[in-house]
Amino acid sequence: MQREYEGQAFQVTPQMTPQEENQHLMGWLPLVRKIVRQLSYQCSHIMDRQDMEQIALMGLLSAIRRYGVPDEHFVGYASQRIRGAILDELRSLDWRPRQLRQKFHRIKDLIRTLRQQLGHEPEWNELAPHGIDVDEYQEYLLLENAETMSSLDEMLSGDQEQPIFQGRALEEQFITQDLLSKALGTLTENEGFVLSMYYQKCMNLKEISLVLGVSEARVCQINKRIMEKIRAYFYQE
Repeated sequence: MQREYEGQAFQVTPQMTPQEENQHLMGWLPLVRKIVRQLSYQCSHIMDRQDMEQIALMGLLSAIRRYGVPDEHFVGYASQRIRGAILDELRSLDWRPRQLRQKFHRIKDLIRTLRQQLGHEPEWNELAPHGIDVDEYQEYLLLENAETMSSLDEMLSGDQEQPIFQGRALEEQFITQDLLSKALGTLTENEGFVLSMYYQKCMNLKEISLVLGVSEARVCQINKRIMEKIRAYFYQE
């Protein structure tokens, strides 16, 4: 039996024993820790690091069971599964205390209103007169960025329930991969750089902002624009 990942077919091996699964889990723990470190910066308001590591391990185990014996292509697949498992939990509103959930929506509505009035994405100094302090703004940015990256993860992996990826035969999956490559080609150099730092180097929001010399709010805006460009490209096609 064959499996397909990123346009390539791979042979699926027989089911592993629990001992073999555990051996692979231990061998890929550094990847788990690397991704947890990346996401802990934006998830600390929602779940503690220990919970995050447990969720990440379940994501890794799911990746091993679905993929089979890890090979040179496994790291990309596993990274998507691990990151997706954490972000799926983060995206669930049940993880947020009610007060935090209300605050998030209040700031989001305010930003939407000011965006319409100002004609641009408002910065914190434009939110401050409306009673938003810098800590609340930072908290909002982290939560919004997590939601954005969760959606982007799904789009880039193709492992989602979006209509554009449902029911595809193998040849259609190749077409989808080609569309994705073309969509990524529409990104600016700066947007591609941000995507590379996030997915290839597993850098967090703060680290990316320091490298680019811009605010974390600006990185969040770039992430959102990347997602919107990729989504628009697929639906236009």
